[in-house]
Amino acid sequence: MELALNSAARAAASQATVLILGESGTGKELVARAVHAASPRRDGPFVPVNCAALSESLMESELFGHEKGAFTGAAALHRGRFEQAEGGTLFIDEVGEIPPAAQIKLLRVLQERLVERVGGTRAVPVDVRVVAATHRDLRQMTRNGSFREDLYYRLNVVTVALPPLRHRRRDIPVLIDSFLARYSAENGKPLAGLSREAMDAFMRYDYPGNVRELQNILERAIVMAREPQLSTRDLPPEVLAGGADGGIEIPTAGGDVSSDAVHLPDQVEALERQAIHDALHKTGGVQSRAAELLGLTERNLRYKLRKYGLK
Repeated sequence: MELALNSAARAAASQATVLILGESGTGKELVARAVHAASPRRDGPFVPVNCAALSESLMESELFGHEKGAFTGAAALHRGRFEQAEGGTLFIDEVGEIPPAAQIKLLRVLQERLVERVGGTRAVPVDVRVVAATHRDLRQMTRNGSFREDLYYRLNVVTVALPPLRHRRRDIPVLIDSFLARYSAENGKPLAGLSREAMDAFMRYDYPGNVRELQNILERAIVMAREPQLSTRDLPPEVLAGGADGGIEIPTAGGDVSSDAVHLPDQVEALERQAIHDALHKTGGVQSRAAELLGLTERNLRYKLRKYGLK
């Protein structure tokens, strides 16, 4: 998470297009807003558009605008999101949902900084910084032809990859404290934290909906709370049932190790080896990107690959 936020902070000062990757609920729009707020365009508008919420017939009109009479129902000129974001930032959420025809027009805008409204014949210049986000694998979509490769490279100038909540469980107590204070105040129900059993349940759960789901669970629990302290009685059944991961597990170096005979260096090496393996898998074997994910230099990563016999 620190790596992702540091990348976003460095990108904010530039004019570069930013692509935010992450599962639903990981906070992609919050990061996009933070990039805008830390950028030279902070005094301009921040205009979000969710492509997953738009039908294919409305997509081009919403993004690029339309002229009066361009189609049935176009009773007046409509300036699209690009024109609305003039001098600021356009946040294109779920960019992977854009249909092929609109992808071509989006590519032109990114290349030439010109927008042509639906039904129009005149190109309108725009000064907009684009931040895009998706939960989909755009690289795979370029391979199967559902997303233009040239558009992918135009969007993917700076990448910010947000990890799912189940991969950063140490953040859960901090998030709980923040949401508890917020929703207790909003609902007029001051609470004295939560029980140890409730916290254990929160730490075990896998959060398929990520931070947004944790937020929703806590708000509901606070509203329904019957005691001054949140307990397991206030939590939904799926949280009490736990998740597939069952919390944080430290892999053993080889074979079963009894709880009273754990050799710490072996445990650390096993954890490091697994982290390197996961980073290489996540980056398709690209060592420079894996090193960045792990916070290592490429030279240090190559040394560890030789040490652990990884390819």
